[in-house]
Amino acid sequence: MILMVALLVRMSDRGPIFFSHQRVGYQYRPFGCIKFRTMVVDSQAVLANYLANNPEAQREWEVSRKLTHDPRVTPLGNILRLTSLDELPQLWNILRGDMSIVGPRPVVQDELRKYGVNAQFYAETRPGLTGAWQVSGRSDTQYETRVALDRAYVETWSMRKDVVIILRTIPAVIFSRGAY
Repeated sequence: MILMVALLVRMSDRGPIFFSHQRVGYQYRPFGCIKFRTMVVDSQAVLANYLANNPEAQREWEVSRKLTHDPRVTPLGNILRLTSLDELPQLWNILRGDMSIVGPRPVVQDELRKYGVNAQFYAETRPGLTGAWQVSGRSDTQYETRVALDRAYVETWSMRKDVVIILRTIPAVIFSRGAY
């Protein structure tokens, strides 16, 4: 599956197959979170231009750090995101010990600032490939709810809850609930 997606990304447009982005991990350690590239090569310039010309999109970005209609995402990237196939390379992050299968999603340093006093809970565990907020609405979840779910996950962790999250991930991915 990984090889097939890699070939599709390579054939779909110019640029690298993988994208690595600095994220905050366990005990605030930075790591390169690997994904299949889903955006155009000059995505930062495209984002800056789009936000400068779209005040409504600028507000959406400031609130959630996501855009419902992101002009940077390629057509194949859209499919990869809807199916969560763009996340498959994070299996390497799990093998390296940067991430675990279940936990809070890895965030960038700027996002962690939005966690406020809850940042300490985020840093107490490894970020996960899936987690409580992914199975509770993904991108449709309000940011404050996402942070609360991450904190509750850390405070009440159990193997049983991890198994439940993994099982709930399957229909969330299959039906693309909250994915964009």
